[in-house]
Amino acid sequence: MTTDIEKAAERVAKLRAQAEKLSVPLADAQAQLEAAQETEAARRAERGAVYDRDFADTWQDRANEAAHSGDDAHTRFFEALTAEPWFAAYVEFRAARHKRRHVLDEAQRAQRALRETATVPEQRYYEVAILNEIESHAEKKAQENAAVFSRELQKARDEFLDSKD
Repeated sequence: MTTDIEKAAERVAKLRAQAEKLSVPLADAQAQLEAAQETEAARRAERGAVYDRDFADTWQDRANEAAHSGDDAHTRFFEALTAEPWFAAYVEFRAARHKRRHVLDEAQRAQRALRETATVPEQRYYEVAILNEIESHAEKKAQENAAVFSRELQKARDEFLDSKD
């Protein structure tokens, strides 16, 4: 048993010597890694300040460009919408409601001009629920598209910070 203990003790001594021999280079490597990480963090902070200054200085032009980036799409939308048969039918339906309002207005005017008792009813309000649904769906899709744009902005900032220029 003593030989087993001696062998194990020799092995422990050898491994300790190897560990001590490697501990200095390991500590040096860790210090270099920490220094490199600090340098990179400082470089990224400086790049972030440059990016942020540029963005803060140009946000109005960027916002204006973003706001008008949908102008052509808006025009195309109404052109496409007007060409849709279902839309034409819906417009015709809604126009009938407006025609009724014009008839009632004219009848009320005529009764007042003749000094007759007002027998013409007031115009009824007809809710346009389909438009609310379309608007709600369009807003949801628009927010999804804008979220993609937001991710692209973040990616541009990250790429700027990552670049070595």
